[in-house]
Amino acid sequence: MCRVVVTGMGIISPIGNDIDTFWNNIRNGKCGIDKIKRFDSSRLKVRLDAEVKEFEPKNYYDTAQEIRKSDLFMQYAMGAAKQAVEQSGILNSDLDKERFGVYVGTGIGGINTTIRETNKLSEKGPDYVSPFFVPMMISNMAAGAISIKFGAKGPTLPVVTACATSTHTIGEAYRAIKHGYADAIIAGGAEASINELAMAGFVNCQALNLSDNPEEGSLPFDKRRGGFVMGEGAGMLILEEFEHAKRRGAKIFAEVKGYGNTSDAYHITAPDPEGSGAIRAMKAAVNEAGIQDEDELYINAHGTGTHLNDAMETKAIKAVFGKKAYDIHISSTKSMTGHMMGATGAVEAIASVLALSEGIIPPTINYKEKDEECDLDYTPNKAVEAPIKYALSTSLGFGGHNACIAFKKG
Repeated sequence: MCRVVVTGMGIISPIGNDIDTFWNNIRNGKCGIDKIKRFDSSRLKVRLDAEVKEFEPKNYYDTAQEIRKSDLFMQYAMGAAKQAVEQSGILNSDLDKERFGVYVGTGIGGINTTIRETNKLSEKGPDYVSPFFVPMMISNMAAGAISIKFGAKGPTLPVVTACATSTHTIGEAYRAIKHGYADAIIAGGAEASINELAMAGFVNCQALNLSDNPEEGSLPFDKRRGGFVMGEGAGMLILEEFEHAKRRGAKIFAEVKGYGNTSDAYHITAPDPEGSGAIRAMKAAVNEAGIQDEDELYINAHGTGTHLNDAMETKAIKAVFGKKAYDIHISSTKSMTGHMMGATGAVEAIASVLALSEGIIPPTINYKEKDEECDLDYTPNKAVEAPIKYALSTSLGFGGHNACIAFKKG
């Protein structure tokens, strides 16, 4: 079996559109949540979101025509992918493009394009629907566009598992390299679903926090929590076979050591309250990675700030680690980024890799009121230094999809 390492990362997020800015803000507890500015939200009950700021697609595309043919989720994906490829330097090496893949997913896809073209159909008729509607809307097209951009002709697999999407893309890419099907893969996810329709849907299924105070919007593991905050953006990692990376002198940020993929088979939106699927996913990643009780560990929790998720996830961590659970460093970076949906797993994987490489645990910000159901160490409000050896990143999606990735310090 091959070893798999991380040799590049890229990010577009509510708290930074490059790795250095993102990490500086996340370690300092900067909140990317604010009042909705993207559209007129006066008809909605929700008032907060976590928007990407100052994103310039022209920095990542060669022509304006390419931008016009790309939905915003594709633009975010391309931006993060280009950063990751450039940081890795992989295109400057003797790379077999037929063994270079793309595993990039999204939870919702080109919903902004769908809304715009539906309005055209309604107002003007079918002849006015864009000929690029379908390739801008379909969920596989971020992966397709990235493959075309970088000439990646190897295994390419878009994944759609709601909030677990980009943890699954990383895990499946890890397996593809580990078992010899590729030398390197661009892995991650993107989402751009901040609009009235999507947010109305999430409000009406009682998933979003309805506070109008940004500091009370995303409250993972806090007793005051009342739902998540919609975020957006993209995260990408370059996963590479270890010897391939070593031969070309690549910088290795961390090693991927384990992966778990399970389903609750319980409910379309609610998690299994006993956490059986999450427990099995975490155990699979921990066992494959060979994590021992004495190993210092960080968990970037799914931590959405919904009552059901946070209580269940705490229960799952205890079931997997027993008494050790109380000594584990845990945090939810969604307290800063909001819930980035299909991008969230990759963004949180990047936070986990940076925590390992820097020896710094990101905080769970705006944490004030302890909950008897959530009694672990969630790194409240301030980052802490810790010589961690392993990091886990967990994602739990609508439909009962569970994913967990284990990283080891590089």
